[in-house]
Amino acid sequence: MAAARVLLLLSGRAESPSFAQSVCGLLGAGPGLGPWPTHCGLKRGRLVLSDGPFPGSSARLPLQRPPFCPFAALDQQLRTPGAELPSNRGVDLGVAVLLQSSDQSVLLTRRTRTLSVSPNLWVPPGGHVGLDEELLDGGLRELQEETGLQLPHGQFSWVPLGLWESAYPPRLSWGLPRYHHIILYLLVVSWESQQQLQARIQPNPSEVSAFMWLGPEIAAAVAAAEDGTETPTHLPRDLPPSVLGTRGGQKSSTPGLAHIHAAADDPDHSRRQREGQRWDQVCPQALAAASGQVEPEWQPR
Repeated sequence: MAAARVLLLLSGRAESPSFAQSVCGLLGAGPGLGPWPTHCGLKRGRLVLSDGPFPGSSARLPLQRPPFCPFAALDQQLRTPGAELPSNRGVDLGVAVLLQSSDQSVLLTRRTRTLSVSPNLWVPPGGHVGLDEELLDGGLRELQEETGLQLPHGQFSWVPLGLWESAYPPRLSWGLPRYHHIILYLLVVSWESQQQLQARIQPNPSEVSAFMWLGPEIAAAVAAAEDGTETPTHLPRDLPPSVLGTRGGQKSSTPGLAHIHAAADDPDHSRRQREGQRWDQVCPQALAAASGQVEPEWQPR
């Protein structure tokens, strides 16, 4: 097995979860979405998780999973003969950056429809962390590779927001999972305004088909639509149904999202396409924290 990227401290012993095991389940998560408070050690190229404090732990973060987690479901049912999950792989480590401008807008990108994993979904910039890479450095590298944005040293602050257990495909009806990640969400607050950052964005056309900036109200609405909490009352009137949902009888008077920017490879980015996007890969707890609805429990030292 390759070097373990995610380690669990269970009964005082460090273990590497196998690909087929639910990390939330191993840490004692019950039914439901969580979040479950988890103690974390943020190591170079590695994440150590425990349900209790341990020497070297530097954060206590909420851990969540989607409403349907294939790994949790597989733990509860007999495996189909001949359809086994990999036995020589562990759980991979990813990082996602919620970049917030000095005027409190949050950047999201839309993955191109040609990508083999989660195509055409709105996500924060992010990806795999290198084996010997600091977690923040990995996030900033992915941000630059996907958007062209390189944040000047000393011109931003950061804080870890939460953890998300991700499976792809996300539904067993699509086949057994081929990817299993724990994703660390980082809030990176730039000292530059949205306009200043916007002027330097150069999306990578092989990965990003569009990008947009969410104000605090819209970010809170997206988080609420995903985690089932109450949608904020005062919202812009041009939000699409995918954000507003049907709660409270609210309807969008002018379909479409403001400030969506299509990348060069997507000239036919229509209003109907914008309306239909889902936010499946955005951790609601992290997005709510980025919008100021949740206070993170850890501050960088």
